[in-house]
Amino acid sequence: MKQLIETARGLAGEFALARPSFTAAAVGAALQASNGKIYSGVCVELACGIGFCAEHAAMAEMLKDRETVIDTIVACKEDGIVPPCGRCREMMYQLDARNRNTRIILGAERTVTLNELLPEHWKI
Repeated sequence: MKQLIETARGLAGEFALARPSFTAAAVGAALQASNGKIYSGVCVELACGIGFCAEHAAMAEMLKDRETVIDTIVACKEDGIVPPCGRCREMMYQLDARNRNTRIILGAERTVTLNELLPEHWKI
């Protein structure tokens, strides 16, 4: 858990892109897949909603290895841990229904499962 938090926090550090309002890396994410490998990513915030969350970037890295099951995931800003947004929660579930058991780090001493964050989930 500590390694994931440190990896995610180390990626966070917002910087401007083509315009000052377009940024990357305000949030960093790290996940450990069921294969034991750690994947990471940063968010990208652009106009017209075409950016993506840090968790999305980490999951995309994982998918390149044809892995779909996430054991544990965390997202961090420079000043602390942030919970996954609804879109990220939904993406985890849609990648693999077994991800309902994914542990989501919400604090240095606090984890919950995706199932706890999606208690009344609709069925695909």
